[in-house]
Amino acid sequence: MYYHDGWTQAQIAEKLGVSRPVISKLLQRAKDEGIVKVYIKDESVHTVELERKLEKYFHLTDVVVVPNNGLTGEMAKREVGQAGANYISNSMKDVKSIGISWGDTLANLVLEYPFERREEVTVVPLEGGMGVKQVQIHANQLASELAKKLHSTCTYLYAPAIVETEELKERLMGMQDIQTVLENGRNVDIALVGIGNPFTDSTLMKLGYLQEDDLSHLREVGTVGDIGYRFFDENGQPINDTLNKKVIGITLEEFKSIKKVIAVVEGEHKVESILGALKGKFIDVLITDELTASAMINKYNE
Repeated sequence: MYYHDGWTQAQIAEKLGVSRPVISKLLQRAKDEGIVKVYIKDESVHTVELERKLEKYFHLTDVVVVPNNGLTGEMAKREVGQAGANYISNSMKDVKSIGISWGDTLANLVLEYPFERREEVTVVPLEGGMGVKQVQIHANQLASELAKKLHSTCTYLYAPAIVETEELKERLMGMQDIQTVLENGRNVDIALVGIGNPFTDSTLMKLGYLQEDDLSHLREVGTVGDIGYRFFDENGQPINDTLNKKVIGITLEEFKSIKKVIAVVEGEHKVESILGALKGKFIDVLITDELTASAMINKYNE
């Protein structure tokens, strides 16, 4: 009744016509005599160990590792997104503003986020995002969808993420509306970001933001990843080249001043990208999958 049917000790006592302490003693005796044995699932133990190691190695505030259990890439991405949604939902105390970047995993987070009533919260896009390709993963769209889940409000950054020239960027950055949204983004209580690898399964390539000659250049200057279209090397140093100078959004240095930056990332191909972001101290909380976490630990120990 207790273990299979989920009855309380009080319910069982009433059913059997004895006192609750008698039931408690019988349950304890069942454990002592080996009639009942309690096991902790191995994968859960393993993921907790990974979380503790990552927190210790990289001085992170929190780490959440999701078991893979044979999941495909898309399913793992959805599981990581769901874990991110649960983490955010449980971390909303005193939060008045949330900044959100772009990407597939963050889109899964928003999709899995429960409907809540947090009318005092404002959701802010952390970079621009306009166009016709995969608009469902742009920061503006994700800010709007998350605000709907929270029954709250959002702002919009009416500009592309990457513009054609530095001159055009300066002109757009001079607009009051864009300045206001970016300033709000710099001062959010929580920032939600993804971490990209521009060379493998790159969403930036799919969106047309990067061309082959851009990739060649990024390799030459030692790029390993990006956060919000801002590229960095293996030591977490920003790549200050022409590409970065055309981005409309929060800079890597500005991410460091945000109270809590939460990275939601899936995939072993992003291990070097995540390690670079950690060395740059751009993030405070990491939510990822078991295979990626294990590969990070192995790489760290090499």
